[in-house]
Amino acid sequence: MRIMKRFALAASAAAVALTMGAIAMNTAQAEDKLKLTIASEGAYPPFNTLTPDGKLEGFDIDIAKALCDQMKAECTFVTQDWDGAIPALQAGKFDAFIASMSITPEREKQVDFSKKYYNTPPAVIAPKGSGIKGATKEALAGKTIGGQGATTHVTYAEKTFTDSTVKSYPTAEEYFLDLTNGRIDAATDDIVVLKKFLSTPEGACCEVVGTIKPVDEIHGPGAGVAIKKGRPELVAKFNEAIAAIRANGEYKKINDKYFDFDAYGE
Repeated sequence: MRIMKRFALAASAAAVALTMGAIAMNTAQAEDKLKLTIASEGAYPPFNTLTPDGKLEGFDIDIAKALCDQMKAECTFVTQDWDGAIPALQAGKFDAFIASMSITPEREKQVDFSKKYYNTPPAVIAPKGSGIKGATKEALAGKTIGGQGATTHVTYAEKTFTDSTVKSYPTAEEYFLDLTNGRIDAATDDIVVLKKFLSTPEGACCEVVGTIKPVDEIHGPGAGVAIKKGRPELVAKFNEAIAAIRANGEYKKINDKYFDFDAYGE
């Protein structure tokens, strides 16, 4: 009888030990789970925008969520104005900035990037009947061209359209407003963003007058995930996740939700 009691006590103790071990393991796994704060602009449709209730959505956001799922990371999303994004990332206010930021040599001096997750060409739009034919220095001579400040599009315009006036705006929404009200003659941006605007009632005023062949030293290879320097392991995780969602079909599913072409580019 005593032997049976001792056996029962031993079995009970073993069960408790196993339970405690499982709890400890689960707790450790929960603590080890990658937790990231992802920032995006929220003012660049269809890539990123804010819903009326303040939630981020768009191609950038869906890709970011797919990457988080692939990395098994717990991600929190916050908004960040474009012109302060790199200083905020450098200050550690968030872990990554996913908002259609092109990978350029100048930016690579300040932050690290994943490999590209999309690459679409730039273009120029103008009011219908403007007489502007083409996105060249000659076609835009004497015109005022709007674009979002601190972007590759404005950098290209300033370096190329030297006979024009280039005006920078904090957001795309603001230069669209000036274009529709006749305060500028044309605007330059990613062709996807411009076509999204043209599909709206406000954008019915205008048309694409020409596309721009990307210049490597200005436009870079495409848009990537921006990450604070000194975190190579996080860069590697994003690179692996981008390759994985391209391979498993998740990227295509998101791509086809927004576009009728492969936004990844060549």
